[in-house]
Amino acid sequence: MIRHILAIDDSASMRQILAATLTTAGYEVTLAADGNEGLENALAIPFDLVLTDQHMPGKTGLDLIAELRGNPAYQATPILVLTTESGDSFKAAARAAGATGWIEKPLDPDMLTELVAALAEPDPA
Repeated sequence: MIRHILAIDDSASMRQILAATLTTAGYEVTLAADGNEGLENALAIPFDLVLTDQHMPGKTGLDLIAELRGNPAYQATPILVLTTESGDSFKAAARAAGATGWIEKPLDPDMLTELVAALAEPDPA
């Protein structure tokens, strides 16, 4: 079940949108301003879902995903990339890094909450 979400974006306005959207939907949200801060947060406490921007100073979203996937605590955690990129080469790189999926910007808050809710549903066994 998804309860606690880590949202990483270097844009303060995007962090506010993510926090407002996800908090209103009932999730606990921790924000980080870049990939390095996001990695520190993720290693300090476990999250049920990670949302990361791709283009950030220091560490890109795909770099962060690859590092998280190397940690046993995050091998099965859903990780979504927020990006303006939509090309097949980026999608292939995101998959190779271990991304669960991606959300193209500009962000549609309703689509985000629907996607998170879908990820939170248990897999039928």
